[in-house]
Amino acid sequence: MPALEDIKVPVKIKLAALWASTMFCYVYGDYFELYIPGKLQTMLQGHMEPLGAVTQTVLLGTSVLMIIPSIMIFLSLALKPVVSRWLNIVVGLLFTVLMLLIAVSSGWAFYVLFAVVEVVLTSLVVWYAWRWPRQATGAASGI
Repeated sequence: MPALEDIKVPVKIKLAALWASTMFCYVYGDYFELYIPGKLQTMLQGHMEPLGAVTQTVLLGTSVLMIIPSIMIFLSLALKPVVSRWLNIVVGLLFTVLMLLIAVSSGWAFYVLFAVVEVVLTSLVVWYAWRWPRQATGAASGI
């Protein structure tokens, strides 16, 4: 039986796929969080735990927080490799730390599970960006 075809997936596509997977976990984790008893009542009273009262500033800040990984899907594909590499390392580390803090502070097993998966995904972003393959140069590439 012939072997299955396998292609080498470019790092840019791996990074974009990791960010897309991360975003799906964020969305589903936050959606399932709505089923926690009392969560909707707290939201309707204008409170966003653990941030407190809902204000323009709180909503703007949380919006920025979620926009960053959302646009990382596109930026991972569109930016030049050097810029993309460093941006993925920095943003990946930032969101890994953020999700670690959430994982240790949440009392709900499903949310901890999502946070752990998100930590793995963003850690892989950092790993792939750090190990981004280099092009052969000059004599080494036969030029």
